[in-house]
Amino acid sequence: MSALKFSGPVLGEQGEEVRDLYVVDGRITFEPQPGAETAGRGWIVPGLVDAHNHLGLEDGGAVSEKDTLAQALADRDTGALLLRDCGSPADTRWVQEREDLPRLIRAGRHIARTRRYIRHYAHEVEPADLPAYVVQEARRGDGWVKLVGDWISRDAGDLAPSFPAEAFAAAIEAAHAEGAKVTAHCFGREVLQGLLDAGIDCLEHGTGLSVDQVEQMAAQGVALVPTVLQTDKFPVFAEQGREKFPAYADTMESLHARRREALMAAHEAGVALYVGSDGGGTGRHGFLWEEVRAMHEMGMPAAEVLAAASWRAREWLGFAGLEEGAEADFVVLDRDPRADLSVLAEPERVVLRGSVVAAR
Repeated sequence: MSALKFSGPVLGEQGEEVRDLYVVDGRITFEPQPGAETAGRGWIVPGLVDAHNHLGLEDGGAVSEKDTLAQALADRDTGALLLRDCGSPADTRWVQEREDLPRLIRAGRHIARTRRYIRHYAHEVEPADLPAYVVQEARRGDGWVKLVGDWISRDAGDLAPSFPAEAFAAAIEAAHAEGAKVTAHCFGREVLQGLLDAGIDCLEHGTGLSVDQVEQMAAQGVALVPTVLQTDKFPVFAEQGREKFPAYADTMESLHARRREALMAAHEAGVALYVGSDGGGTGRHGFLWEEVRAMHEMGMPAAEVLAAASWRAREWLGFAGLEEGAEADFVVLDRDPRADLSVLAEPERVVLRGSVVAAR
């Protein structure tokens, strides 16, 4: 296979270095390759990471392979080359067999309380069965399990934990025994302390976090994927539920009002933050850059959000960035993303497994 050559500022944890990057047999080398074909010039960024994705899911549940393919291509063509699944009822293992599709880390199916989540999305179980289902999904997935930490309780008329704290603790222990990590959907406040004390590995959304809790997260190495575009929908959720559940509506409005406070407290405490589109269900695919921009608009520095969406997230999930011998997954941009994050919407080149899979 002939070598490809890309030139420009190479971005990563150490900042930038202007150099030539070559791709040979699907891997990166910085050793000059005589006769290499020039394939792109610009700012070179490790492949983007969508850390909260739902490939194969839409509002009604699982979708066809054709629709899943369209979702994956939309993500890929805008540079999201590594997807961390956060629950899907579809069997998406076939995506991992396609060299032209993003790398996918699967979490299996959501696990929720009976009649306490969106229909057709999750395994719906009672507390006594939670550890067994966690073991099942740990064995079906790729090292992650997704729990629904809280959801509206029709009895309480408000957000409430899906399971007792001791059931969550038993489930997390069971997942860890299988070598899997656990993340959980958490909108509210009440569910958080039990999950943190039980040793959870990651939280999704996290709008109810307090200052003490983000400090605990930082100390324990618990990650947060805030999905700020999703949490921006809280006023809509509130109005939809206000007539039947006024307390729930008030809670959602309160959480919306303080979500920036929670995000920035986590950032300032040193919590590992990552970028997730929540693509699937009511979300969309191919718009990770909008979540990047939204996190920046919340107050995070552009360079920090870029790192959270690229090289830091890749390292967190066990994938290399732009280094000698690494698999060649990266994007080439026509301007510095640290100065203008909107450039992530229109990459000049998208390189996956050493092949240019999208070009503008």
